[in-house]
Amino acid sequence: MAGGDLLLGAHAGAPVLARAVPCRLRLRVPARRRGGASPLAAAKVDVADVVGRLRPGGDGSVQKRRPRDTEEGLAFSRVVTRRDGVDEEDVEGEALALGAVKSGNEEAGGVDGSYLSETRFDQCAISPLSLKGVKDAGYERMTEVQEATLPIILQGKDVLAKAKTGTGKTVAFLLPAIEVLSTLPRQRNQLRPPINLLVMCPTRELANQVAVEARKLLKYHRSLGVQVVIGGTRLTQEQRSMQANPCQILVATPGRLKDHLENTPGFSTRLKGVKVLVLDEADRLLDMGFRRDIEKIIASIPRERQTLLFSATVPDEVRQISHVAMKKDYRFINTVKEGDEETHSQVSQMYMVAPLDQHFSILYDVLKKHVAEDADYKVIIFCTTAMVTKLVAEVLSQLKMNIREIHSRKSQSARTKVSDEFRKSKGLILVSSDVSARGVDYPDVTLVIQVGIPADREQYIHRLGRTGRKGKEGQGFLLLAPWEKYFLGTVKDLSISESVVPSVDSSVETEVKNAVRKVEMKSKECAYQAWLGYYNSNKTIGRDKSRLVRLAEEFSQSMGLAVPPAIPRNILRKMGLNNVPGLRSS
Repeated sequence: MAGGDLLLGAHAGAPVLARAVPCRLRLRVPARRRGGASPLAAAKVDVADVVGRLRPGGDGSVQKRRPRDTEEGLAFSRVVTRRDGVDEEDVEGEALALGAVKSGNEEAGGVDGSYLSETRFDQCAISPLSLKGVKDAGYERMTEVQEATLPIILQGKDVLAKAKTGTGKTVAFLLPAIEVLSTLPRQRNQLRPPINLLVMCPTRELANQVAVEARKLLKYHRSLGVQVVIGGTRLTQEQRSMQANPCQILVATPGRLKDHLENTPGFSTRLKGVKVLVLDEADRLLDMGFRRDIEKIIASIPRERQTLLFSATVPDEVRQISHVAMKKDYRFINTVKEGDEETHSQVSQMYMVAPLDQHFSILYDVLKKHVAEDADYKVIIFCTTAMVTKLVAEVLSQLKMNIREIHSRKSQSARTKVSDEFRKSKGLILVSSDVSARGVDYPDVTLVIQVGIPADREQYIHRLGRTGRKGKEGQGFLLLAPWEKYFLGTVKDLSISESVVPSVDSSVETEVKNAVRKVEMKSKECAYQAWLGYYNSNKTIGRDKSRLVRLAEEFSQSMGLAVPPAIPRNILRKMGLNNVPGLRSS
């Protein structure tokens, strides 16, 4: 046991150690119901202070954290990755043009930078093999959710964690569970080894995402493997796969898991080996009607296990399932600040699919109607890149709309000024890149418009979360080109409805074309380059380079250009588009 390590207890006969790390937790006396204590007697944990016993000396004193950097004068982490000596966030448009787009937060593994803590993974009591996997996955600092939950889960406690999407909750439950599995005795020469970790997810997409994350963390745990069983595939195919390559970690949707329990020989026996059960997005699992399936599955696995429930919200249904699934002394950890709940449930969401050459006219039409209907309008328009943001802002300004723009190419002082003005005002339209998508609280936003495909589902939700905040209603509008329609499959569970493409008056079309024509050529050239880089980095759209060039020409034509702008040769080379027919170089 290394110096500074604490023996917290044992799990499956193996010691569980913790190293003193600055985890920000505060233990509170469990709330009591009328007529006595809650039968669950769940100890509530708030993500604010410190678990004293994890401090050297155990005096429980609170250590001050380093102040976070600020973006636009707001208190949220600013994470800047570096490539070839260039700050990515400060040259967003150029990074996109180079086809080098990532989340903007490599060390959090694609997690919103505003949720990062100061605690590094190498300060946590995890095995060297897991730490190597974590580092290779690009994770350095823990998120607040991970910082709050890992020490408790590593003690072997059952945990109900309230955590938003995009805050690193997947690693928060996978990493400690893998630590448990790595200490179990090796089961050699078994045709059907037991399933030791069972993760239930509400959707196929989420199950696949969890499996991908698990494989990253298992990179150096050679003896451990993960499999996915979900609906939409043939049951017999999954049965053959599980028989040919049985794994200790199973990620599943409840319906398909129940199918295997009832129809796959030996499957129920394998479930008798479950040491850790995870219900991911527990509120959605219950919303989708899986409660009976979940209860049947829980009855089929050992009672002596660790159970982890992660949920964006904790309604009565989640509390009720915790009665069934968890031990009475489970810990409740709330990592969602007051007023920072998931908001898409109270936001009316619409999408529209239309050719690129109609987007400016549709955008103008939607804005005019919204402004006419709400005198206190406050709109945010999200665009794909900084330079596309600049283009859209200039077109709408030419149309005499009350526009402000904010993106990474603006100076910090200009961004702060615009952000403060928009926060305090009404009757404004803010055209923004994703510097405003995360961690920013603009009150009373009435409409969020997203033009072009978001980077992913989480980005869509983060942007949408700028409206409908603190219990207020809001509207969301997503404008896509026909070849971007596939994205809708990732948000189909969010109650998003199709809107019919409006019939725009010819006089309005003429007005919009004149506005586009007045925009400087330099702005159009930069927007074209950034647009090409953004979609080149998209795995679905950028795969076929010839098609990508054709789509880029459509975008060029939407800006009123008969011939697409030329792009510097060195930029094309870095984008991997050198010598691609149809692209002009300079």
